[in-house]
Order: sequence, then C-alpha cells, then structure tokens
Amino acid sequence: MLALRLPAKLERCHIVPDSLGGEDTPSNFVILCRRCHLDNPNVADPEIMWDWLRAYGVPLYDTFWTIQGMDEYKKIYGVSVMEEFRSRGLQPDDPEVRELQREVSQGASYHFGDPHLNVATLAGLQRMLFKAYDRRHGLETAHQVTAYIGRSGFWQGK
Repeated sequence: MLALRLPAKLERCHIVPDSLGGEDTPSNFVILCRRCHLDNPNVADPEIMWDWLRAYGVPLYDTFWTIQGMDEYKKIYGVSVMEEFRSRGLQPDDPEVRELQREVSQGASYHFGDPHLNVATLAGLQRMLFKAYDRRHGLETAHQVTAYIGRSGFWQGK
C-alpha cells in the first residue's frame, strides 16, 4: 500500500473526554497519533474507547491508515488489495511494484489543511498502481464498481 511518511507525533488523549466529565489524570489518558486522536470515540463510557483500541490496534506504528486504505479499496472495488496482487502473480515488495508506486504517487495530493493522505486517496493510489501495471503488461483492469451500501446488506437488514 502506498503511503507518505511524516515524523511520528503522539498526543495525550482522554479516554473519557474532558467535555464529558473525564479527569486530567494519568488513568484517563492514552497516547495516540494525531489522526487516531481525532478519530477515536468521543463518548462518556470508557469501555467504548477500550473496545475501539482493541478493534483498531495495529502491531506497528503508522500502519493503521494504510490498512484503512486497503479496506476502502475493497469497499470500492469489491476485491481486496491482496487478491489484486495475487491475480497478477505479484507481491507488494516486488521491484516492479515499488517502481510503479513511486510513479503513481506523483498523481496524488493531500487535502488542504490535512498533512495526510486520506483513506480514499490511499485506495485510489493502489488502484492507479494496478492500472499502471496492467497497461504496462497489455492487460485490462477489471472495472466492477457497485454501491458499497447495496453490497453490505445494511439496507436489506442483513
């Protein structure tokens, strides 16, 4: 997955927000990166924060958003990034993939005021990589996009 790296900046985050009665005590803090700090649940029940941390915790720093971009790719295209690699007989660390990553990364930018690539941009960069690979090898990139909300079964009560 493509990602631009910035220096790590961690922030003290309230488990129960100050605005909802949380105290400024060490037992009410966790350390998160800025993006996760902005995205964490802002609720009065501390169990919700711990559930969120367990569900979204990753073993390596700064991989969460890359994984989110890969999830976004599957939501848009209905196939995982790894399935796309396998269907082409590729591995993410293949030299040709690295070369194409450098090329396609020039075709993306940050939203004004946000120094990170959002998950839709990360998914788009991955798609651009597969399209570039396919063009290079005379392949046609499948284009089967259906509305995610319809695929998920949410509206059908599944």
